[in-house]
Amino acid sequence: MSWENNVRKVIPYTAGEQPKGKVIKLNTNECPYAPSPMVATRIYDLAQQELNGSSSMLRKYPDMDAAKLVNAIVKVYNDRYFSGDKNTGKNTQAEAGLNFDNVFTGVGSDDVLSMAFMTFFNSDKPVLFPDITYSFYDVWADVHRIPYKVQPLTDDFSIDIKDYLDKENGGIVIPNPNAPTGVYEDPSMFEEIVRNNPDSVVIIDEAYIDFGGESCLPLIKKYDNVLVVQTFSKSRSLAGLRIGTAFGCEKLIRYLKDVKFAFNSYTLNYPSIELATVAVLDTGYFDDTVAKVIKTREWTKEKLSELGFEFRNSKANFIFAKHKKVSADEIFTKLREKDIYVRHWNKPRIDNYLRISIGTDEDMKELVKALKEIVS
Repeated sequence: MSWENNVRKVIPYTAGEQPKGKVIKLNTNECPYAPSPMVATRIYDLAQQELNGSSSMLRKYPDMDAAKLVNAIVKVYNDRYFSGDKNTGKNTQAEAGLNFDNVFTGVGSDDVLSMAFMTFFNSDKPVLFPDITYSFYDVWADVHRIPYKVQPLTDDFSIDIKDYLDKENGGIVIPNPNAPTGVYEDPSMFEEIVRNNPDSVVIIDEAYIDFGGESCLPLIKKYDNVLVVQTFSKSRSLAGLRIGTAFGCEKLIRYLKDVKFAFNSYTLNYPSIELATVAVLDTGYFDDTVAKVIKTREWTKEKLSELGFEFRNSKANFIFAKHKKVSADEIFTKLREKDIYVRHWNKPRIDNYLRISIGTDEDMKELVKALKEIVS
C-alpha cells in the first residue's frame, strides 16, 4: 500500500504494566497515598455546582493560560525557593522570584517535555542525554525527527560532566534524580553544564526532585537557556489528572506557549486546573506525604541490603537494585507470581536490575517478605 510510505513510524514508549485486580503495584512510581483531602472536597463542590446549574465549566472552554493554577504555583514556589535572605529575613521575591511568565503548564510532564523538544531542539546537531535514562527521550526525538546522541553513565550510574561540556549539540536533557537509577546530582553540576552551553537549551527533568534533592529551579533566574520541568504525578499524587509544569525565563516560556497554542490551545481542562490548584496550595499535606515516602524508602533500603541487594543511594520514590546472587529476571517472575509487580528492563547494562517503587509500609513489608523467600 503506497500510503504507508508516508506514515511516520516510531517505536512507542513502553509504560509500566497496569495489572487488574488486587495486587501490590510497585512498577510505575505512583504515589501510594491519596492526594490532598482538599482535592476530594473540591471535586464535591464542582459536582454540586454542575448539578444545581450554578457552574458553566463543562460547556465552556477552559482558560488557555491556566491562570488560577499558575498563580498558585508562583505563590507556593516563591515561598519554597525564593523566600529571601535567610540571614536578614528580607524578602527578595520581587527581585529574584518567579512571576506568571516564568511558568508553563501541560498535560503531565510528558506533554511538557514533548512540547519542549518540539520547541527548542530544532538544529541539525544532536541532542544529548544519558544512555540510561527516561526511555521517552529517544521516542520524542524520533517522533519529532530530532538527531540525538546518548552519553554513557559511569559504571556507578553517575553523570560524567565531561560528556556535556565543550561538545557540539542541539540541546541537552537530563533528569535529576535520574530514572530509572534514582541517582541524584548536585545542582552545581547542572549549573556548570548550563553555563558552558550558552547556545543550547538545557532541560532538567525534575519528576522526582521532591523526594530528597535540591531543585535547580533558582537557575532560571540566572540563565536564559535552562528549562526546569516538574510533575504533579509523583509527590502530589495526581498521576490520573495529568499535570506538568515547566519553569524558565520569560522568553523561553513565551516560545513554549507559542508552540503549545499552535498545537492545542486548551490542553488543561477546567476540573484539572481547579483540582491541581487546591493540591499545590495544601503545602502541609504535600510535606507530610513526601516525608512518609522518604521514611519508607530508607527502611526499604536497609531491608534490601540485609537481603543481599546492591543499589546506588536513591533520592527518588523508587530503588534501582540488583541481587548479588539471584538474577533480576528470576526475582521479577517470582514476585509476579505472588501478585507483586516491579519494573524490569531487558536492556544492556541494566538487565540485572529491578526498579522498585515505594509503596505504603504494608506494601513494602509484603515485598520484603516475598524477597526473603525468593533469594534465601
